[in-house]
Amino acid sequence: MTQAITHHPTYTLTPGSSPLLVSFPHVGTDIPDAIRSRLVPRAHKVEDTDWHLEALYAFVRDMGAGTIVPRHARYVVDLNRPPENAPMYPGVNNTELCPTRFFSGEPLYLPGQEPTESEVAQRVTDYWRPYHDALDGELQRLRTLHGHAVLFDAHSICSVLPWLFEGRLPDLNLGTVNGTSAAPALREQLSKVLQSQSEFTQVVDGRFKGGHITRNYGHPAEQVHAIQLEMCWRCYMAEEPPYAVAPDRAARVLPMLHALVRTMTDWRPA
Repeated sequence: MTQAITHHPTYTLTPGSSPLLVSFPHVGTDIPDAIRSRLVPRAHKVEDTDWHLEALYAFVRDMGAGTIVPRHARYVVDLNRPPENAPMYPGVNNTELCPTRFFSGEPLYLPGQEPTESEVAQRVTDYWRPYHDALDGELQRLRTLHGHAVLFDAHSICSVLPWLFEGRLPDLNLGTVNGTSAAPALREQLSKVLQSQSEFTQVVDGRFKGGHITRNYGHPAEQVHAIQLEMCWRCYMAEEPPYAVAPDRAARVLPMLHALVRTMTDWRPA
């Protein structure tokens, strides 16, 4: 029986027929007016969005994967941060649960307009919690139906951001929290897919090992396996405004994305 699409005010959940659910936590661009009016004008262009990912990965639905897509921008609340706002990568610069800085380090808010602790808590209730409740519920449904579930957390980012990391990122950054969020056999198969080509640089569990979503939901012993892919914008789009898709680049990276998704939809626990 096909599950109905859920159109929530803060997200859209499209169930699939395979054990794979693809999450796009940073593709949203909406900012409520009450928040937008307190941001610096530059922030209205939501430059730190994971641009065009939902369209780039549209093929996953034809492979039987489900998707969950938020409506609101990460400037409202970052769905890939823990609700207690602990830093993902201690010892280096991080953006918060409700970010107050661009990825370049400059302030997002007009002076004195940053969210208070009570406002952050309300944003968790209004925007963060519904997404995670739906994500968790769908993973449990998939695990019950198939005996296991696979969560693919899809991201993209500018390849050079000195405030967040040194140098230039590899093109494809696969994260499994150092092998703890997915079965070793699945991690190995995905790593082999990345290594099967030479056009795109790649790394497994490098700078981006997986954010809150990967860490919180990846429990291989309970047959829920989570993988994050942080892909550099240069693989499929321009890295400067207006952040347009580069069709020739996108065409070259799509076979790799197809292979990774096919590996996750076909994989079964031993």
